[in-house]
Amino acid sequence: MTLLFTPPTASVPIAGSDTLFPVRRIYCVGRNYVDHVREMREGDERDDPFFFQKPSDAIVADGARVPYPPRTGDFQFEGELVAAIGTAGTNVPLERAHELVLGYAVGIDLTRRDRQRDCREKRISWEAGKAFDASAPCGPLTPRELAGDLSTAELRLTVNGETRQRTSLGLMIWNVAEIITHLSTDHQLCPGDLIYTGTPAGVGAIVPGDLVRAEIDHLQPLSVTITEKGSQSHGC
Repeated sequence: MTLLFTPPTASVPIAGSDTLFPVRRIYCVGRNYVDHVREMREGDERDDPFFFQKPSDAIVADGARVPYPPRTGDFQFEGELVAAIGTAGTNVPLERAHELVLGYAVGIDLTRRDRQRDCREKRISWEAGKAFDASAPCGPLTPRELAGDLSTAELRLTVNGETRQRTSLGLMIWNVAEIITHLSTDHQLCPGDLIYTGTPAGVGAIVPGDLVRAEIDHLQPLSVTITEKGSQSHGC
């Protein structure tokens, strides 16, 4: 059998290498910082982690221009740590979870907040608010052994140079190993999977012309510029 066509493969560069990390799936953790749970006024701080997905071709590279998406008046940023899976696993025990991680990156979970609120009120999937084109900016991956211990690393996000988010990764409700253990009970994790691990308080709206920059200690930074609606095609 011959494929009718070959779709493009989304990928993320690996820092210090010519090798690209092909993206299979993008998993995102909802509500993983207590201050963000309180900020959004939803959920119980003691709830188990829950997950949603974005399409792999939602990936956006560092330095990209991201068009303001259609059908929203409240386009928001969420700075996050991203873990890249390099080894397959199902029902992964906590003590082995770190073995699945190939590396880490800085990510931004772009969100149509008004659409997300509509979905929540209707008790339907968050897809309209989360899984749209160019909604998953991701910086270059730093291999795990080079990134070192990120448990107390600081995450910072600025908009036009103004700090909007700042936190220690140690304040995550569920750390990376715990996230992998929980997620692997429902899904087989495979090489090529990315996990966006949740955002702290400070999320807010962005508009065309804004420069959004996210940083995490020991990792490559990530910057994107928001442009006018329909100013640039994505994918295909």
